Amino acid sequence: MRYLACLFALLLTALPAAAQDKKEVDLALALAIDISGSIDPEEARLQREGYVIAFRDPVIVKAITGGPNGRIAVAYFEWSDSWNQKLLIDWTLLDSETSIAAFADKLSNSPITIARRTSISGAIRYAVSLFARSGYEADRKVLDISGDGSNNDGMLVTDARTEALQQRIAINGLPIINDRPNPFGFPAEADLDQYYLHCVTGGPRSFVEVAKSFDDFPRAVRKKLLQEVADRGPRRGPTDAAALPLADGTRLAQARRPHDNGDEDYTRFVRPGYEPGCDVGERRSREFWQRRFGTTPD
Repeated sequence: MRYLACLFALLLTALPAAAQDKKEVDLALALAIDISGSIDPEEARLQREGYVIAFRDPVIVKAITGGPNGRIAVAYFEWSDSWNQKLLIDWTLLDSETSIAAFADKLSNSPITIARRTSISGAIRYAVSLFARSGYEADRKVLDISGDGSNNDGMLVTDARTEALQQRIAINGLPIINDRPNPFGFPAEADLDQYYLHCVTGGPRSFVEVAKSFDDFPRAVRKKLLQEVADRGPRRGPTDAAALPLADGTRLAQARRPHDNGDEDYTRFVRPGYEPGCDVGERRSREFWQRRFGTTPD
């Protein structure tokens, strides 16, 4: 017995530090926020405030700390062009009121910037590498993308989505239906919710929560975060925590799920059939710039 114990200790010390120190969390959540040229500084501020307010909400704090492990890991980055992703807050453990408040404060104090094009695919590919080095053992990995336009830069969004799903990363969407004038005169996309549903999201329990305007963003963020943290959807196990009430009457119950054994094919959980085609953003962009300026942007 002593020999086996010594052998186990030697094997443990031979493991990389990251493998030894990985802490189990209920959720690893990457928040990806659009700062492309279609979003003006006021809209960027409203998005940022929406997340800050949400993480200061007592119901969300209770949801985060009330799960089976009582903690989640969160990273927050902003994105625009295919090469432009800005990590504002790297992976952070949220396991108490204090840590959640510190996360919200750090987010509130971070500078706000605006960039140019809209590459959802670039954001997804960046998130895949972000999850690969998270340092946490998560029951669920979720990428949450918010934005006010379809992909118009970089690789096809559906190809990037497949890469993420193959790494067992579910993708949720928070499209912002925005009728405010685009600084470049680019038309608004009234069907953006359907584009997100069919072309961006995927994976078990993936969903779209629509913000009907930038002013509606805080409400949408709050509801979306509660659904993600509480893992709303078909249950695989008994409820572990009391249902969490929302202002609109919805109740979200947290549930323990068994660890994923790696057999589930996340690429099955997509919604095909978007009639305009998932390359519609690229086509609209080319047509717009050609019609207006006689050329396409670099």
